[in-house]
Amino acid sequence: MFTRLLTLPIWLAVLVAPSVFAQGQPTGLAKATFAAGCFWCAEEAMDKVPGVVSTTSGYMGGSTKNPTYKEVSAGATGHTEVVQVVYDPKKVGYERLLEQFWVNHDPTVKDRQFCDAGSQYRPSIFWHDEEQKRLAEASKAKWEKDKPFKQPIVTPIVKAAEFWPAEDYHQDYYRKNPVRYKFYVTGCGRYARLDELWGKLRK
Repeated sequence: MFTRLLTLPIWLAVLVAPSVFAQGQPTGLAKATFAAGCFWCAEEAMDKVPGVVSTTSGYMGGSTKNPTYKEVSAGATGHTEVVQVVYDPKKVGYERLLEQFWVNHDPTVKDRQFCDAGSQYRPSIFWHDEEQKRLAEASKAKWEKDKPFKQPIVTPIVKAAEFWPAEDYHQDYYRKNPVRYKFYVTGCGRYARLDELWGKLRK
């Protein structure tokens, strides 16, 4: 699809591209949505999984249309920061994405992740169809039995709502701003807490 678009005249590509992408991901690909605190960090975690085609930072679970980062970060819209993952099911299964999600967030807290507090940082698995819901529930049940920590798992599994992409400067932030990103995750204690919770299970 992308190759064909590049062969079109520029003005035609500009007109066609939005309608193509509005229809969803290309045929043969699937999407998954996770909230794991800061969406910069969720992008980094999911980008490491072979078979992931793209990750997009955004917002889900609120009531306001076209929310801005300023509105969401103030906790006024009801949204939480999420990463929407487009992946190739022939190369990676949804179960593998779930594994990556669990060991890259703190499932023992509700309205915070690491140093970020508020409902806008609440973790969640947002399912897009009944199969994803079934697999997510099975994955949560597995970890409730096999978790390497004592605290209960409180991360909810909820139906996906409308996804709103975040502003451009948030996309691929960890790649575009590696020094600032490292300062943030270190100062926030994200990796230290993940290692404390999951140990060698973290990928």
